[in-house]
Amino acid sequence: MSVNRAALFFGPGKPFEIADFPIPEPKSDGVTLKITRSNICGSELHMWRGDGRLAKVVTPEGRILGHEATGVVHALGADVTTDWSGAPLSEGDRIAFQYFRPCGRCRNCMRGMSEACRTSFNIRNGEHTEWPYTRGTFSDYLYLHAGQAMFKVPDNVTDTMIVSANCALAQVIMGLERVNVEMGDRVVIQGCGGLGVYACAVAKERGAEKVIAIDGIPERLALAKQMGADEVINLNEITDSRARINAVRDMTDGEGADVVAELVGSAAVIDEGLRMLNWGGRYLEIGVFFTGTSFDCDPGRLTAQNQRIEAVGSYNALSLQLAVEFLSRNADRLPLDEVVDDYPLEDINQAFADQDAGLVKRASLVMGLAD
Repeated sequence: MSVNRAALFFGPGKPFEIADFPIPEPKSDGVTLKITRSNICGSELHMWRGDGRLAKVVTPEGRILGHEATGVVHALGADVTTDWSGAPLSEGDRIAFQYFRPCGRCRNCMRGMSEACRTSFNIRNGEHTEWPYTRGTFSDYLYLHAGQAMFKVPDNVTDTMIVSANCALAQVIMGLERVNVEMGDRVVIQGCGGLGVYACAVAKERGAEKVIAIDGIPERLALAKQMGADEVINLNEITDSRARINAVRDMTDGEGADVVAELVGSAAVIDEGLRMLNWGGRYLEIGVFFTGTSFDCDPGRLTAQNQRIEAVGSYNALSLQLAVEFLSRNADRLPLDEVVDDYPLEDINQAFADQDAGLVKRASLVMGLAD
């Protein structure tokens, strides 16, 4: 493929348009990646809808979205010989990569919180006419700068497994570590999209005694069960918030959950989730990454019951490495190939519509599928 196609986003309610760009040549310390597949993450779906203040990401010349992706090494910079684990790297190797770049020098990075680096996403800014041209993964090629963690993909991990590692899975691993899910915990997962089904699996592997998954789409709940959920709550069967809270209490010996994770991307579910917590419980917020929404909360209840809220955005390099290892370790045990549904890049508009309608678990754009 001698051209670099990319899907341009012009705003909520407007169709993507496919355009051609140059293929970026690597600098001595960088890597040019040929994207093989890129998922539609919930964050892109929120942008497509214009949720919160996300309509402001639009630029007149169009914006290239996409970040949850995988690919193969197209070209290596002269100084790049290994991945971040020290494994030898060659053209054609499959890669899981960090789609942002922490600076490594700011106060947060120096204190071991690279996930909170203020400049991590600066590499995604720039004009399409300027190298490296395509800065999102809804494209055929992407440039990886020095400082973006990358790891070779084990042979037993398929592309459909690894494609979610650099966002959904790594984010879940970072989040569940932050709230210290451990042996004997009872965990509630609000939402069974990509984040939610991985959270079921990771929570169980960390030793959770019981995982309760909540969603309104039967196919997602079925997959959540296969990924480790012990109990499920169907929103269409238990439609009242108080009844769902009581259901969680019934499933946890009347006490509530030790951990509740919001993985839907809606502020409207947070208060309900907080009320599902046991005394001393931890609430993990990952889904609502955009500003412009809010929720009601009684801080006195949090204080009286010694509860806390942790919010996690992005992840560190270790979490990505652990995500790759998790997939390799569980490739034959879990239905990891069943998380995504394939579309060619040319069908990106239909893919967004289908994911928004809940017709697919996670739409995955496969480059060259229509060729």
